[in-house]
Amino acid sequence: MSRESVPDPEFPGVYTLGQCATEEYVSDWGSPETTRSVVALYWGSFRELARADPGFDWEREMWDTLTHELRHHLESLAGEDDLEGVDYASAETFKRDQGLEFDPWYFQHGDEVEPGVFRVEDSFYVEQAWRSSDFDAAQGIEFTWDGASYRIHRPEALGDVHFVWVRGVVVEPRSLEVVLVRRRSWWEDVKRLSGASRTVVLESEVDAEPLDSTG
Repeated sequence: MSRESVPDPEFPGVYTLGQCATEEYVSDWGSPETTRSVVALYWGSFRELARADPGFDWEREMWDTLTHELRHHLESLAGEDDLEGVDYASAETFKRDQGLEFDPWYFQHGDEVEPGVFRVEDSFYVEQAWRSSDFDAAQGIEFTWDGASYRIHRPEALGDVHFVWVRGVVVEPRSLEVVLVRRRSWWEDVKRLSGASRTVVLESEVDAEPLDSTG
């Protein structure tokens, strides 16, 4: 535990709560015995956030930070870097929340809890791919969450990536979004990756209608 606070160099009011410093030791073979990590929790950063937010949950944030950094260590032992993607998704989430330019595919870097369903921190994203013609003809959009089926009204426009905030579905502890992704041609993907085209990102909010077993 360190008493220092570690402010983000780019975003005011944002602090680093913990860090996992990993080092590989010289050995004649590769194994977990050749990797060591030091996990640091920055008490000063927790203090600064608590000062700014009277509802700051010390216990929960401490546990989340510790388990996050321990996962970094375990992935280092296994030669994996899945959590690097999660960290990237979290940073892009913050940019989006602040109204800054962000990577619209950031959610795909989060934890894929089941096929097509991603988690980034406390938010969940249900991804659906659509062709423009199918989207325009659809009367509604159906999705499954936590074993139950729901329907939402189709937004007026698809865009390239459309984040639909879903109300009326119990999600603990934060939010659920259905992400509508337009299917692109290979040439459109080439232009996007080369920066020759700009991605159209839309957002909307809608109430979900539960569906019974008969649809």
